[in-house]
Amino acid sequence: MVPLLVRGPAWLFQWRAACTLGAFVQQRTWAGVSRIPGLGGPLVQRGSSSASSQAPEVVLTRERYPVRRLPFAQVSEDDLAALERIVPGRVITDPEELEAPNVDWLRTVRGSSKVLLRPRTSQEVAHILRYCHERNLAVSPQGGNTGMVGGSVPVFDEIILSTTLMNQVMSFHDVSGVLVCQAGCILEELGRYVEERGFLMPLDLGAKGSCHIGGNVATNAGGLRFLRYGSLRGTVLGLEVVLADGTILNCLTSLRKDNTGYDLKQLFIGSEGTLGVITAVSILCPPKPSAVNVAFLGCPGFAEVLQTFSTCRQKLGEILSAFEFMDAECMKLVELHLRLASPVRESPFYVLIETSGSGAGHDAEKLSDFLEQVLGSGLVTDGTLATDQRRIKMLWSLRERITEALSRDGYVYKYDLSLPVERLYDLVSDLRARLGPRAKHVVGYGHLGDGNLHLNVTAEAFDVSLLGALEPYVYEWTARQRGSVSAEHGLGFKKRDVLCYSKPPEALQLMQQLKALLDPKGILNPYKTLPARA
Repeated sequence: MVPLLVRGPAWLFQWRAACTLGAFVQQRTWAGVSRIPGLGGPLVQRGSSSASSQAPEVVLTRERYPVRRLPFAQVSEDDLAALERIVPGRVITDPEELEAPNVDWLRTVRGSSKVLLRPRTSQEVAHILRYCHERNLAVSPQGGNTGMVGGSVPVFDEIILSTTLMNQVMSFHDVSGVLVCQAGCILEELGRYVEERGFLMPLDLGAKGSCHIGGNVATNAGGLRFLRYGSLRGTVLGLEVVLADGTILNCLTSLRKDNTGYDLKQLFIGSEGTLGVITAVSILCPPKPSAVNVAFLGCPGFAEVLQTFSTCRQKLGEILSAFEFMDAECMKLVELHLRLASPVRESPFYVLIETSGSGAGHDAEKLSDFLEQVLGSGLVTDGTLATDQRRIKMLWSLRERITEALSRDGYVYKYDLSLPVERLYDLVSDLRARLGPRAKHVVGYGHLGDGNLHLNVTAEAFDVSLLGALEPYVYEWTARQRGSVSAEHGLGFKKRDVLCYSKPPEALQLMQQLKALLDPKGILNPYKTLPARA
C-alpha cells in the first residue's frame, strides 16, 4: 500500500501522517498518477455518449429577441461582383455553407447572412471594409465562432468576414519569446508551434482547438492560465487593425516597453470587432515549464475550497499556475453526457490545481507540503495527482468539457461573472432556492483564483418565464457585490443591454463616442457590445 513515489521515501511517511480519513484503503497507482489516500479510482473514459437525434433548427435572432434592423444597405448582385474582384473565389453564397457561420456555437442565436468572405491578407480586409463603408453594408467579423454571447454571428443579414484563411505565423523570436501571427491562427496550433521552440502560449481555453487568436484578443479572453500569466492586455504587445473605412492601423510592435503616446491597441482588445477588425497580433510567450503537475481534489464544502485556495497560494507560491473549482452538479453532468468518470470519490466540490515550474524536485517538495496540510486539516477529503502529460490532459478534460456537457443537457442560460471570491458561490445557492423545479440544473464552476464564476442554468427548452426569473435578478445581485456582468466572455449581442450594471453612465457615453469616432456609420459588428440607443 505504497503511493507512487514522486520525490522520494518522505512522501510515504507524509501521506501516512496526513491520512486521517478513516480506514486506509487499498491504493491504486498507474503511470504518471499518484492516488492520494481516500476512496475512488483512476479517471476513466467509459466510452462516447450515444448519438443524439438531429438538433432542431435554431430560432432566428430577430424572431426571438426584440431587435430592429438598422438602415444598412442590402447586398446586391453588383456588390457580389465587386467583392469577387477583391477576394476572387472566396465569396461564399451557398446557403448550405452559410448555415454553420450563421449560428453560434451554443445554438442560441442565428443570423440570416447570405454572404461570407474569406480574405487572406490585411490588404484584402482593408479593401473589403473600404467598399462596405462606401456602400453602407454591415459586417460581422468572425474567427472560430466559439463565443458564448452571440458576438461572432450576424443578427440580421450582415456580411460575415471570416479570418479562417489568415492563419500564417509571421515571425517568432526564440530569445524574447515574441510571436507575431495573423489573426486567424488557431490557438491550439499556435501552442504547438511555440512549444516546439521551448515556449508556451500565455492563454489556454477549452475551445483552443477551434478559437482564433484574433477572436481571443477581440474578446479579451481570460481562460485557464490567467492566474499565472495575467490578461491579454498585458501579454499582447501590438496589433494590426483595419478600421471601418479601410484604414490599416499598424501598431504591430514587438517591444515590451513603448511609452510614446496613447496605447491604442488597448482600444481594440476586448472591443469585440466593433471598433476595427484585428488582422495580426504580436504576443509575448513565456518559457515552457519543464515540470507540470495537476492535482484533482475533493472538498467537503465551499468554505474548504476557499481555505484550500489560501493554503495553495501560501504553500505553492510562484509555481501555482491554475486553481479551478467545480461543484458536484458539474461532475454529474460530465459523467452523464460525456461518460467521463470522476477519479475521486463523490464530493460536494472539486478543485483542480496545476503547478508549473523549472525543477521537478523543488515543485514536488512544495506540492507535498501543501497536500500534507490540506489532507491533514480536513480541507481535502480525497484526490488524485497526475505528472505525465496524458493523465494531466485527462484531468483537465473534466474541467474543460463542462461547457460541452451543459450544452447536451438542454437550453443553457449562461452567466460569466466576476465576484468577490468569498461570495463566489452564494449566487448559485440563491438561484437553486429561487428557481426550484423550473430549472433542470443550476451549476457553478470557474476560475476561483480570478474570482470568476461561470453560472449555468439548464432547462429542457428556452422558457421566457425562466429567463424572467433569472434576469435582471442575476445582474442586480452581481451589481450589489460590485462585481462584473462579464468576466471574460465579453458582451456580444446577449449581454449588451446589461453593461449598465457594471459601468457608470459616463463610461457608457464615452464608449458610444469612441464608437462614433472610429465607425461613424456603425457598420462593424452592429447590435453588439454597446447598449441599443433609444
